[in-house]
Amino acid sequence: MQSTLKSLDEIKREKSHGQSRNWIRVGLSSCGIAAGAKEVFDTLKDEIEKRNLDISLSQSGCAGMCYAEPLVEVGIEGQAPKVYGRVDRNKAVSIIADYIQNRRITSPELEKEVITTSSKQIRLVLRNCGVIDPEDIKDYILHDGYQALKNVLEKYKPEDVTNELKISGLKGRGGGGFPTWMKWNFAKSIRSDEKFIICNGDEGDPGAYMDRSVLEGDPHSVLEGMMIAGYTVGASKGFLYIRAEYPLAVERIQMAIDQAYQYGLLGKNILGKGFNFDLGIRLGAGAFVCGEETALIASIEGKRGCPVPRPPFPSVKGLWGKPTVINNVETLANIPVIFTKGGAWFSKIGSETSKGTKVFALTGKVRNSGLVEVPMGITLREIVFEIGGGAAEGKKVKAIQTGGPSGGVIPEQYFDTPVDYENLQKLGSIMGSGGMIVMDEDDCMVDIAKFYLGFCVEESCGKCAPCRIGGTQMLTLLKNISEGKSKEEDLVRLKRIALAMQKASLCGLGQTAANPVLSTIKYFGEEYKMHIKDKRCTSGKCVSLFFFEVIKEKCRKCSLCQRNCPVGAVLGNKDEGFRIDQVKCIKCGQCFQACKFDAIKR
Repeated sequence: MQSTLKSLDEIKREKSHGQSRNWIRVGLSSCGIAAGAKEVFDTLKDEIEKRNLDISLSQSGCAGMCYAEPLVEVGIEGQAPKVYGRVDRNKAVSIIADYIQNRRITSPELEKEVITTSSKQIRLVLRNCGVIDPEDIKDYILHDGYQALKNVLEKYKPEDVTNELKISGLKGRGGGGFPTWMKWNFAKSIRSDEKFIICNGDEGDPGAYMDRSVLEGDPHSVLEGMMIAGYTVGASKGFLYIRAEYPLAVERIQMAIDQAYQYGLLGKNILGKGFNFDLGIRLGAGAFVCGEETALIASIEGKRGCPVPRPPFPSVKGLWGKPTVINNVETLANIPVIFTKGGAWFSKIGSETSKGTKVFALTGKVRNSGLVEVPMGITLREIVFEIGGGAAEGKKVKAIQTGGPSGGVIPEQYFDTPVDYENLQKLGSIMGSGGMIVMDEDDCMVDIAKFYLGFCVEESCGKCAPCRIGGTQMLTLLKNISEGKSKEEDLVRLKRIALAMQKASLCGLGQTAANPVLSTIKYFGEEYKMHIKDKRCTSGKCVSLFFFEVIKEKCRKCSLCQRNCPVGAVLGNKDEGFRIDQVKCIKCGQCFQACKFDAIKR
């Protein structure tokens, strides 16, 4: 622990002094490490040392282009930086030998891997992800880190902070879209001997990893946002609630906390302004329902993670009965930007009713999957086709699902809708925390609805009957539809149960669990009726509703189907032709995949 404090400006000068003007950054977030970025980093390090080059090598977090990992960014004095994607050991050697040491244009193979980001994106939350070393507090400070906290402690009274937030128009990015200034103001106005700040990092939506990437790539921005919140509402302690399945995020947050204490940015008399604030980590066990505020509080208190009725809201009576502000990772990461650039500056980005940017995890059947940060008001079409590159493998995009398991499925004809809280709700979906899953023509909407509802049923705490019983009943009806065992009136039953769950469930999980079902019935009702009346699933996802058949007119009698069938269900020979025994057939699709002449239909 340092006994004397250094100013932020002194730390900046220390960090910038003597840095090489040539540099390389390797993305070492979870996605990069999984793709082999550690091996690439080690290769670059060995080559730099072997050739005795004056070049700075560092790690960074996720730059968002997850589809192209491992990512290596290279900066050479006098040249524009380049980002190389899909780098392996051989390409790493080529980068050092050709581009850096010999100042030559790299090989055509490597040049094809140069990645550019879309001009549609505006990086506020992700401003430092892929840019700074997340394990070095000095690097964060060099990029204006903790400057917002300094500004607030020197120039703002608590009421000035909430006023600035009100001007900014920032809404909670955890899914509810509640005005941040109002939540903070509620907690600030309550008199109490103790108050708390909680960062909700319990990200459990299938396909979503926005919060994880920020915690891994820019941990100090979240800490700084929590400190500003603590100063504003009069809290002296905070907790980061992070699911244990995010080990790298937990490790880097703990490292950031330790460094902040070391540099006098946590603890007593922060920046010499008389402000005291302490932070700690609490791990979640992976229960999706603990993303709900009151269930999260119960979990931190050591109780079973179950929601309780509101009001009172946590801002009035939260952790251990004390006023508590709970914001998610993305909301808190926005705070330093607002108090560096100003609330009015922030409010100019986005739409009339939804200000700022939103980070989405763009996944599914899309060519360029990864993290995107776009201004509110951009259209779904721009995100999917201009940033995401459209459907992978040349397929036709059918729909997009926003808001995780609590969101709705939006068909392609509505892709020109601006993305903000209000417009997504009108379409029967929600913004949610930021999951965005693209679906193509091979996806079955009944199967999609069944998957998401099954997730919610599995993750329900079981405390209230509408969610516990209603979810199970709906899932049974969907299974019957997918197996050809239902009647048309089952659609009426589905809607009736869904509406009851929306009105009577205790928390947001039960209230929104039916959204995927209702939205798919609304927009893809004919697909449901085909399953019910015709007993057919054209996508081939509902195994009970399709079978494979040889088209005699197209069959070339090559026997590929027979040779690839694992259970001997393809009967016949090259002289007589072939047919499929429907009793033996296990519907694995091997014959369909093997046939080169489109002679097998399903």
